[in-house]
Formats: sequence, structure tokens, C-alpha cells
Amino acid sequence: MSENLLDKLDRENIEVASINKRLWAYCVDEILISLLFMLAYYNALAKASDDIEALMLMISNMVFQIALLRVIYQTFFIWYYGATPGKMIFKIICIDTVMLSKPSLQASFLRAVVRVLSEWLFYLGFVWALSNQARQTWHDKLAKTVVCNAY
Repeated sequence: MSENLLDKLDRENIEVASINKRLWAYCVDEILISLLFMLAYYNALAKASDDIEALMLMISNMVFQIALLRVIYQTFFIWYYGATPGKMIFKIICIDTVMLSKPSLQASFLRAVVRVLSEWLFYLGFVWALSNQARQTWHDKLAKTVVCNAY
């Protein structure tokens, strides 16, 4: 018989992170990813900055690179630290729902890929977190993770 996730977290005295904390952490991470992107492509962005159409075309042609950067960023930080810099600032962590520890590399990668897909699908996967008590998004559900307050 499997134990309910909320009961398991309660037994271990682990509190699910609030939507507000997750939202602010997301904003910080988006700013950091944008800065990384701008640093990586500074010369190309500077050349195209005079012509707005050329800039928009260049950015639209880089959708794959932007998605790849997001996946690498999310995968590395969730796997290595259990939290992205945004999550660290707001003292929340991502844990595996089975062992209640940092997610594996495979789970972190799956979580990152599904997160990007969810963003492309009008953030529907994020809205999903509003409908369940564990506040799990699509990427949390599929990777078997949950975001909690750091302990």
C-alpha cells in the first residue's frame, strides 16, 4: 500500500512551498536565464539591435538554443543542488517524492524538458499546481518531484 504524498511529507515535517515563493523563484530564474542568453549572444544581439525586425528574426531563429539553455540550467541546478538560484534565494527545494532527497539526473532532465514544454503550452502545466494540495506542476508529477520549503 503506497502512502499519500502529503502524509509522507507531514510525517517528515516537510512543508510544501507556497505558490508565491515558487512564482518569485521562477521570476529570478527567468532573469538569470535571460542574462545568460544575452551574455552568450551579446555580439549577435548588438549587431541586430539597430533593426528591430532583424532582432526579432534572430531571436525567433534561436528558439532551440533558448530552450536548450533552459533545460541545461534547470537540469544542472535541480540535480546538483536540489534547487535553482531562484529557489535558493526563496529557500525552497525540489525533492524526489520517493526518497525525499535531491532528484536524480534523469528525473531532473525529465523535469526540465517537461517544464519547457509546459511553458510552450501557455503555462498550463504551471496552472495545474493550483488544483492539487501538493502544488505539483506537470513537470513535478512526471518527474515524481515536489517543491518544498528548505529544511
